[in-house]
Amino acid sequence: MKFFLAVIACAALAVSASAQGRGMAIPVRPQQQSFDTSAGQVKITPLYHASVLIEIPGATIYIDPAKPVVFDNLPTAQAILITDVHSDHMDADAIYEIGNAGARGTRVVAPAAVLKDPKVAKMIEENTSGAKALANGETAVVDNRNGWSIEAVPMYNIDHKMPSGEPYHPKGRGNGYILTFGDKRFYFSGDTEGIPEMRALKNIDVAFVCMNMPYTMTPEEAADAVKAFHPKVVIPYHYQGSDPQIFAKALEGTGIEVRLLDWYSDKYKK
Repeated sequence: MKFFLAVIACAALAVSASAQGRGMAIPVRPQQQSFDTSAGQVKITPLYHASVLIEIPGATIYIDPAKPVVFDNLPTAQAILITDVHSDHMDADAIYEIGNAGARGTRVVAPAAVLKDPKVAKMIEENTSGAKALANGETAVVDNRNGWSIEAVPMYNIDHKMPSGEPYHPKGRGNGYILTFGDKRFYFSGDTEGIPEMRALKNIDVAFVCMNMPYTMTPEEAADAVKAFHPKVVIPYHYQGSDPQIFAKALEGTGIEVRLLDWYSDKYKK
């Protein structure tokens, strides 16, 4: 009976994915954010902490899918982007949950350090159609059918370090990402401080920016960095232990739209 139910569930997911690819409306989800682009609408849903679901016509993209998110009622992934090796970003079990093997299955994009993890490598081999390593500054088009590309950008610590003196996130190990879809650019910072490379970003329409001490930066530091590259919309995420209201207050009068979402609700949490 369990096998029979599993087959039915898999078939339903396949039908749903196929239907979405043919242009059916993307499902409405809690706190889902919608953005119009020249290539169609992009819908982005906060799942938990750093885990994000991006849905565009014909494609489902996850960034840092990880526990405690429950993926039972969420779609399979066309692409999975992972920023770093820490467990709130890299979760091999999540790849198993949302991955799809086969020639046109799930593609994983991640820094080399992530792909070297034995458990992650095994899950990618068994449950996806493969992985591509991206280093800071490299760009990839994951699927030409959907017209979106990704660029890996630096994320690292400068001032905030472990008691040993080592940075929590050394330069070059992890990736932030810029996703371009149509005429819009979406930036996901990953775990970083307000580094020069962030401050020098250009033409960002929507930015997802982290803040939590001691691992990344304070809300005030995050706001100062955001003022430098001035996205049209900014959404704080990965802010456990920080007050995003402080961040929003610091950006008043800048012309930057701040959207505050609850990244720690129980909606998708185990």
